[in-house]
Amino acid sequence: MSSFKTLDDLPADLTGEVALVRVDLNLPMKDGSATDLTRVEAVKPTILELAERGAKVLLLAHFGRPGGQRSSVLSTSMVVGDVEKVLGKEVMFIPEITGPVVAQSIGILRGGDIGLLDNTRFWPGEEANDPNLAQAIAANGTLYVNDAFSAVHRAHATTEGLAHFLPAYAGRSMEAELKALDAALGNPETPVAAVVGGAKVSTKLAVLEHLVGKVQHLIIGGGMANTFLAARGVNVGKSLCEHDLADTVAKIMDEADHAGCTVHLPYDVVVAKEFAANPASLRTCNVHEVEADEMILDLGPQAVEALGDVLKTCRTLVWNGPLGAFETPPFDAATVALARTTAALTLEGSLISVAGGGDTVAALAQAGASNDFSYVSTAGGAFLEWMEGRVLPGVAALEA
Repeated sequence: MSSFKTLDDLPADLTGEVALVRVDLNLPMKDGSATDLTRVEAVKPTILELAERGAKVLLLAHFGRPGGQRSSVLSTSMVVGDVEKVLGKEVMFIPEITGPVVAQSIGILRGGDIGLLDNTRFWPGEEANDPNLAQAIAANGTLYVNDAFSAVHRAHATTEGLAHFLPAYAGRSMEAELKALDAALGNPETPVAAVVGGAKVSTKLAVLEHLVGKVQHLIIGGGMANTFLAARGVNVGKSLCEHDLADTVAKIMDEADHAGCTVHLPYDVVVAKEFAANPASLRTCNVHEVEADEMILDLGPQAVEALGDVLKTCRTLVWNGPLGAFETPPFDAATVALARTTAALTLEGSLISVAGGGDTVAALAQAGASNDFSYVSTAGGAFLEWMEGRVLPGVAALEA
């Protein structure tokens, strides 16, 4: 695991320090109010710990895509109330990120107080990772804490640049994420299994190519499984399928074979002639019995039971993507069943389970299994790029 400093490496008393803390406050909004405060809850421990240790805490965050232009509806002032509600503390809004206004605001704040700077993306230099902007932001702080894993795949001034001008530390949420990811693929207990689902192979080619050399069991679900089945000569009817990727799939299968990675595909599936909730044409069949006018919409119960048996032989699991069209019942059955098996194995201590990605988070929540996984990452793009084996600039900048 790469070495990075955490809040434990800071003095216990931070009186006199000004902590610039990069957080993710890009909250989903409706009618001017946030509809989900998960991201604020995630950074709450870091913010409060720094405040309780006496630092003046300045929060840096982006909000939407203003394209380097100021916009009243994309100001972080829109979420100050939500942040205050979660933290249980007053938060000063500061309508700049550099310069005398920030310096004056810091002068007003007392040790333990919290300020929220405006949308970092109002400044074009943010997304360009302009070192001049990073240096100007850093001028008002004495230390930098990154607690926004969801943004570390972007090399921006506040996610990467600041680490070059101030002592840099991982916040508590970032620390937990990096430790979980290291346990999943960096230095995992073996055997390791990966569940990769979703609609299209084309969106996860890099993930698959990276994983076949890292895991011992690769479980393919969702529409991706149809593409793998078709590449093996199975007639998948009118299922969602990328037939033009047959050669690519064959190459992945060959690489898996050479790496000692077993690829698991379903041998029974749930099919229907129309994609709708509980359709009249619903049936379960062997993969070789799919009719021309049917589509595969989920894995069958025998396949799920077999996959559960595979997980019982493993020590580590990383999961990204649902096994079927989980938003529409009953095509959530396979995802729910395997998620609950994973949760049970995790609770008994035989499996380390790490999951991530938007659809995955929603699917695990639907299964009531989220709290029982070892770690569930809410980061979308960053989690996917990590699964692809790519260097995450915001993480690399923290490495000691």
